[in-house]
Amino acid sequence: MYIVLMAGGIGTRFWPRSRSSRPKQMLNILGGDSMLRMTYNRIKGLTEDAKILVITNAELTDMVREDLPELPAQNIIAEPFGRNTAPCIGLATSIIQKRSGKEEVMVVLPADHLIEDEENFRETIRIAADYARQHQCLITMGITPTYPETGYGYIQKDKIISDDLGKTIFKVKTFAEKPNIDTAKRFIKSGDFLWNSGMFIWTTTSIMKNFDEHQPDLTDGLHLIRKAVDTPQMDEVIFDVYSKIKSISIDYGILEAASDVCVIEADFKWNDIGSWEAVYNISEKDKNGNAVIAEEHLLLGSKNNYFYSSKKLITAIDVENLVVVETDDAILICRKDRSQRVKDLVDTLRRREQHKYL
Repeated sequence: MYIVLMAGGIGTRFWPRSRSSRPKQMLNILGGDSMLRMTYNRIKGLTEDAKILVITNAELTDMVREDLPELPAQNIIAEPFGRNTAPCIGLATSIIQKRSGKEEVMVVLPADHLIEDEENFRETIRIAADYARQHQCLITMGITPTYPETGYGYIQKDKIISDDLGKTIFKVKTFAEKPNIDTAKRFIKSGDFLWNSGMFIWTTTSIMKNFDEHQPDLTDGLHLIRKAVDTPQMDEVIFDVYSKIKSISIDYGILEAASDVCVIEADFKWNDIGSWEAVYNISEKDKNGNAVIAEEHLLLGSKNNYFYSSKKLITAIDVENLVVVETDDAILICRKDRSQRVKDLVDTLRRREQHKYL
């Protein structure tokens, strides 16, 4: 089994802490280890280090090597440009095919999720990997939803195709984009929908067959990359291919078009920590509902806030439901329920060419 950790990203949703030079997956959002390191720690035991690849961007390769010194240097692969998840996964598939020389089960995981009950998580992967190997299907991992979340995509289940392995596997009926709150409530009430976790399990043969069928232009470039893997021309070929291919997600480019897509229902606690509000929700809080990450703080009459400061004393008087994040060169203040708009703020800074803050 090969495991691919997708660790690119340019740092938007967790600005001002996350920046292009240190995005979310390299931060200790919850204290302690980075998100990437936490992801690596939970997959240890599923496969050997030689079969773990990290796909990141060129700016982060040294930082990733420092964070994961156990991995062979050649297993930390730099994308020259961000091209979304389909090229990222195609690149990883090409490398695995060249290095292995035979069919392999391939697990693809984002490097910035929070997962509790880690043994349940590992067992879910083992069951999905066995099924994918036997049936040559594309398996996505769906999380049993616990509330009507509008920040996640959803997967609609169809008929059950396996329920004798300790986990239920369904045929996928449809994929749904992030819904509004009323639609999310309908999804939950129906019982037919799972959260789309962005975690995948398949064989190299089955995913490449689908690339050939549904993304032939991308496949041409992937064949060139596969020939160049571990040669002196590898970086040059990857750069040339990436400069010509379009940006497309694996969901839109492959999964929504493929006929052999299944979903395994997972019941462990999962959070992709997609906003400061999500960080607040999983953080420890005082008796007034405040989550504070700071060396010192003094709060008077303040409730249900998230405060972060790397060095300074945090003080607040009679404020509620705010996110306040302080770094050396920037301060973010927003309503907690509007923290998804941090991406809009970063986009505005980029349009204004205020690159020193990005």
